[in-house]
Amino acid sequence: MLSESQKAALLSLARQSVIATIARSALPPLPVDLPDASGAFVTIKRRGALRGCLGTLQCQRGLAAEVVRCAADAATEDPRFPPVSPDELSDLAVEVSVLGPLEPIDPMARDAIVIGRHGLVAEQGFRRGLLLPQVATEWDWTVEQFLRQTCLKAGLAPDAWQHGARISRFEAEVFGD
Repeated sequence: MLSESQKAALLSLARQSVIATIARSALPPLPVDLPDASGAFVTIKRRGALRGCLGTLQCQRGLAAEVVRCAADAATEDPRFPPVSPDELSDLAVEVSVLGPLEPIDPMARDAIVIGRHGLVAEQGFRRGLLLPQVATEWDWTVEQFLRQTCLKAGLAPDAWQHGARISRFEAEVFGD
């Protein structure tokens, strides 16, 4: 989906956005030669530990603009963490996930979810939670653990996937430094 130069451009945009947001300086200019995407997430880690991760399932302003926004939000708006401070910048690694389209699935169907390939979205009522494909791999989860954790991320009961929650899968192109 993305060329190596497009990946490098998006990764650079994400890193520049984090730095500009923390330094309160101008955001980087946006490239125009990027394909459309269904969604984008930016993950920030400090010394290997999660430091922020936010994104969108709908790239309404274009992929580059969404990556810039998501990177800034991951650095300052993730409710699980305080905003990134200037003294942390040299310790940060940035990862970009460009999402393909959501595909509703029957989570009970054999082979509906492939660990490492699919990310998941669980929805019920006004609650929605998403876990990127790499999360299940990083935690060495089974498919059932992945479904349970996605439901918990949505604020649902862990077995909501067995009791009416809508489950969708997606693929993502993930790259980082």
